[in-house]
Amino acid sequence: MSRPQNWGYADHNGPEYWHEFFPLAEGSRQSPVELQTRHIKHDSCLHPLHIIYDPGSIQSVLNNGNTCRFVFDDSNDKSVLKGGPLHGVYRLQQFHFHWGSSDDHGSEHVVDGEKYAAELHLVHWNKLYGSYNEAVKHPDGVAILAIFVKIGKARPQLNLVLGALDYIKTKGKKADFTDFDPLTLFPMSRDYWTYQGSLTTPPCEECVTWIILREPITVSSEQMEKFRSIYYNIENEPPCPMVDNWRPPQPLKGREIKASFD
Repeated sequence: MSRPQNWGYADHNGPEYWHEFFPLAEGSRQSPVELQTRHIKHDSCLHPLHIIYDPGSIQSVLNNGNTCRFVFDDSNDKSVLKGGPLHGVYRLQQFHFHWGSSDDHGSEHVVDGEKYAAELHLVHWNKLYGSYNEAVKHPDGVAILAIFVKIGKARPQLNLVLGALDYIKTKGKKADFTDFDPLTLFPMSRDYWTYQGSLTTPPCEECVTWIILREPITVSSEQMEKFRSIYYNIENEPPCPMVDNWRPPQPLKGREIKASFD
């Protein structure tokens, strides 16, 4: 069976069909998952997170047909994630968002049945493997730091990100984006949950150590609406708003989720 030209989130090519072309999508450590907090135990061996992001490392923003991706220079150790459940240094490659068609859903991970309006993923790779493409071949190759986004008070720091979306309305559009510190999008608390999982887009490689911050950030409904102003389609095709670009929770299959807090 040949691979589809475009996997996606529509009725004909959405997550329920991915395994037909990407068998690993039915693997043993797939993501996202539902976090059922009554079953999650504190692990006193988990270390605090050590995050260093250089605002000068960010280079561009891209509409890749599935999300808005903010891309970093990962040729050095200027923007890295260490500590927590990780061994070694992980370089920040990009961050992106997943969101819904309305404010009551959009996150990929779910906490005790609660869905958030969006989820921010900061994607890092283990420098031990030399490149992102090599890192995804290893169980400890990638670390994704996830932040939940809920509706509430506006977050002014997000406006720089949202403003950039005007330049990447359609698939394939790319624009310069410089001098931005992702830490301005973080909540106050660094408490986190962690588990071993996968990328949430095909081929769904099982290479990810997930670090999910417990405290969400808030944005306004107006800010959230801005994400829905970009499109899945290329320029001059019929407009198809980019909404519901999230994968549903996958079976835990015996994996353990741990917490850095009591």
